[in-house]
Amino acid sequence: MNTSGPVDQGLRLIPFRGLRYVPERVGSLAAVTSPPYDVVVRPDGLHHLESADPHNIVRLILPQADTARDRHRQAAATLDRWLAEGVLAPDPDPVLYVYEQRNDEISQRGLIGALALSPAAEGIVLPHEDVMDDVVADRAELMRTTGAHLEPLLLTYRGDEGTPTGAAAVIDRTVLREPLLATTTEDGFRHRLWAVTDASDRREIETDLARHQALIADGHHRWATYLRLQREQTAPGPWDYGLVLLVDTARHPLQVRAIHRLLRGLPVSRALKALAGHFRVQQVEGPLPRALDSLAEAAAAGNAFLLAGDGGFHLVDRPDPALLARTVRADRPDAWRTLDATVLHSALLDEVWRIPDAPEHIGYIHDTAAAVEQAERLGATAILMHPVREEVVRDLARQGVTMPRKSTSFGPKPATGLVMRSLALD
Repeated sequence: MNTSGPVDQGLRLIPFRGLRYVPERVGSLAAVTSPPYDVVVRPDGLHHLESADPHNIVRLILPQADTARDRHRQAAATLDRWLAEGVLAPDPDPVLYVYEQRNDEISQRGLIGALALSPAAEGIVLPHEDVMDDVVADRAELMRTTGAHLEPLLLTYRGDEGTPTGAAAVIDRTVLREPLLATTTEDGFRHRLWAVTDASDRREIETDLARHQALIADGHHRWATYLRLQREQTAPGPWDYGLVLLVDTARHPLQVRAIHRLLRGLPVSRALKALAGHFRVQQVEGPLPRALDSLAEAAAAGNAFLLAGDGGFHLVDRPDPALLARTVRADRPDAWRTLDATVLHSALLDEVWRIPDAPEHIGYIHDTAAAVEQAERLGATAILMHPVREEVVRDLARQGVTMPRKSTSFGPKPATGLVMRSLALD
């Protein structure tokens, strides 16, 4: 996908009145933030965040109740209460925001705003992964009930090389001022947020972004949710826009990591037994970093996975060509047919292990050590994946081909809780 060339109708990012925590009403800004909802490792991560501060944003993005309807209503009631109590307050005027994440190795800056929605067919915002309908339905009901966008999606575009111009130049000028907020989260990332209030700066951003298209790096389910809710409306309005963070990867390349699978009802012994005749299986030495090195070496030559959960590590590679020919769709590009996620879902999950792709059977976990720990604790199987190269993601998106869901994890992801969008304020 060429995200730097001209397009008939490019990105349109508009200001909004950000909803933010009032620092004096919470223990600390770091204590009320959270990773995106789908990165929180349940239940340990959820309990940790809930205990960090009584106003942690996880109570809005992952409310806990007996039924889905009760969860969504609880989140809406919590949001209303925090607004009434002054825990959250809207900024006085609509603005765009410059957001910075930085640690000792990474520095990333981008723009947070309300982005005009568009279907993939228009070629303005392109997804690269499939989504799960039940997750979209749940997120839609949460957004519908709260009337809010609680987490910015992460989108990337590729700006111009060389001397900063347009949005890049505005960002560089803005970060020289005092930020609206600054905090350091427990993962070591330092976060800062600024408001872009100057009308000429906003015009410069608008003119620049109109030349570009974007790739969804993180937040496919929330983008699909935005589009679903937009289709429900009968007149133009705030539902025509979605909360996003736009990052120029020419200046701030993202990291691409794998998302691992937890097969809840499948012990490792049974998983390995079923692989006979379909894949080569080798036990490899730990600890985990060493086993992951073995996975990386095997992945350079073809499809490879690392199974864990029984205290050891098992390298699974060299799939039977006849199995792949029988199970993998032939009407897709070779780059899609040879993806590890394609082979995993088409050949292993659907054919060899016959495991339905449903939340009660398969968990998706971003953290490698957490995937192994949960598998060992539950007597389950963790499938550790090797990351997809970013150029493969872009090439498939350019062709309009989506990857199997949860194929990639781009980062760093924006912290949830630093700025939200209430649709009632637009």
